[in-house]
Amino acid sequence: MARTKTPTRSAASPPESTTAQSIEITAAAQIDIEAVSGEGQTALPRFKMVAYTGSAMRVAAWRHPVILDLAGLNIPSQQRPIRFSHDPASGVGHTDAIRIEQGQLIASGVVSRDTPTAREIVTSSKNGFPWQASVGASVEEFEFIREGQKVLVNGQEFAGPVNVVRKATLGEISFVDLGADGKTSVNVAAIAATQENIMDGDTKDNATNNGTATQTKPESTQDDASKASAVEDIRAQALAETSRISAVRRLCAGQHHEIEAKAIREGWDATRTELEILRANRPKAPAIHVHDQNVSTQVLEAACMLTAGLDEPEKHCEEQALDLAAKRFRGGIGLQELLLEAAWANGYSGRNFRDSRNVLKFAFNPGIEAGLSTIDISGILSNVANKFLLEGFFSVERTWRNITAVRNVSDFKTVTSYRLVGKDQYEIVAPGGELKHGNLGEEQYTNKADTYGLLLAIDRRDIINDDLGAITTVPRKLGRGSGLKINDVFWTIFLANTDFFKVANNNYLSGADTALSIDGLTKAEVAFMDQVDGDGKPIGIMPSIMLVPTALSAIGTQLFKSMELRDTTASTKYPVSNPHQGKFRVEVSRYLSNASYTGNSAKAWYLLSDPTDLPVIEVAFLNGQESPTIETAEADFNVLGIQMRGYHDFGVNLQDPRGGVMSTGEA
Repeated sequence: MARTKTPTRSAASPPESTTAQSIEITAAAQIDIEAVSGEGQTALPRFKMVAYTGSAMRVAAWRHPVILDLAGLNIPSQQRPIRFSHDPASGVGHTDAIRIEQGQLIASGVVSRDTPTAREIVTSSKNGFPWQASVGASVEEFEFIREGQKVLVNGQEFAGPVNVVRKATLGEISFVDLGADGKTSVNVAAIAATQENIMDGDTKDNATNNGTATQTKPESTQDDASKASAVEDIRAQALAETSRISAVRRLCAGQHHEIEAKAIREGWDATRTELEILRANRPKAPAIHVHDQNVSTQVLEAACMLTAGLDEPEKHCEEQALDLAAKRFRGGIGLQELLLEAAWANGYSGRNFRDSRNVLKFAFNPGIEAGLSTIDISGILSNVANKFLLEGFFSVERTWRNITAVRNVSDFKTVTSYRLVGKDQYEIVAPGGELKHGNLGEEQYTNKADTYGLLLAIDRRDIINDDLGAITTVPRKLGRGSGLKINDVFWTIFLANTDFFKVANNNYLSGADTALSIDGLTKAEVAFMDQVDGDGKPIGIMPSIMLVPTALSAIGTQLFKSMELRDTTASTKYPVSNPHQGKFRVEVSRYLSNASYTGNSAKAWYLLSDPTDLPVIEVAFLNGQESPTIETAEADFNVLGIQMRGYHDFGVNLQDPRGGVMSTGEA
């Protein structure tokens, strides 16, 4: 299960075209621990795990399966933290070897943390519990493979739609009881009885020296009987711990989740656990509203997802949160109820929504009353809205994404690209082995990102009307607006190309014989193949994309798929074999013939190279984020309601004219 972090969602996020920002990893001082496996000496339990099998995973907040490309995985060091369920407070140990082998991520290491979690991991492993592994990584760059396309990753072929994380940095690896990659496995090696005392908290033979615990070596006369006794003691301790945990869970009965977790973590016995449950069940004074402690941020998000009717909510919320939301808000949650729950958690003492100004103040200011458990309503609204923002963003045409190169930029300055065309040939090496210096050449292209955004509001009438649909409709509009803006900027620049596609650049064809047909496509292919570099030599790039307007979609598909084309006119020609079958992938855009754009035509079409080889056009995204960001806050003082803003940082510019040929399709 790969975790990601984006500006628009929680750690489990980007959908198809969102690239996550890198998370900051704090380096810790290395501590060398000696583990000697000799008789009677201390050795820490070791583990070996298949942390990731290279398969496709279902990850929360991603609409389609996710594949982590191990070829682009950065492993900062061989010593990475091992945790339980990605919780920094539940340390288990660390790795000492991480490798990529046959398309899988393999890790081994030691259970080096002295925590209740680590002890439970080892005890459960001895009892035969089948632990799985989960990888925590920060996503830096990824690619969305559309439906109908295939991709080869980690030695396996996958069919779209699927997200391929091309670049990521490994953060930590966790033990989990059920991972997104269900084929992972963990094996904790068995250790001798005298070694297990360390994990079971047996320190009676330990001495402290300069803050480091060392176990005294037992007498060499220790016989088999004493070893057997030690084994029995350990088994008894494991049985007692298992019985304690079972008693705690039986008392909590699936209703007091926080008490159950704390009791297991802190070693409470059944008596103390029962006392805490009795305290929690005490009747509350009727005059004071007490917030339901089971209503957390995750539960409220799940309630919003269920009420809004989001498809497959289990992909975005934990099962426990969904169950609690379904029980707590049986008829669905309204917008007023959502705001009241957040306000109550943040210290609001009112009973209803009549004082709407104060409700909003408490809901959007979680620190207003110290000492209370808080809920961040801004985060809830942003996370919920983000799902519908992306739904709107991906609802518009995205042909531009299939014909463009993508660049990541870190600021809004103009960036320059250099093409190594004509300057990258190897030179013969003279006797002595001295190599000649190459250079970047003189061909350069620029691009820069700008910010585009829009502010929309959920006004007081929507809140009074208790319309939860407002927080789904507004984000959809913001997402759709961003998608439309990218298309508008992209195709405006692409079609205003009179100085780009021209006869002087040998990439412009006109005349009746340029209409899209076998002959017209052959002519365009020849023109593309005859392109040369600055030294007059072939550029060596092959065309791969046929870009057509909607009116030419049918003939373009025929040229790509049909093995032969028949002319059934009066002359009754015999069938003609199609020499271009399967050559050029067809991309159709309604913008090419739209009268609102300068340079539009219903007959003109383009033959383009793959954008990764020689791009005709490029889109730059700030920090690699290909989808918009949405933020939610209380409206300004002069506005009654909630406001949402969406913004997107990107830029578009034409690049190398030798990467394509334009045919006018007419004289």
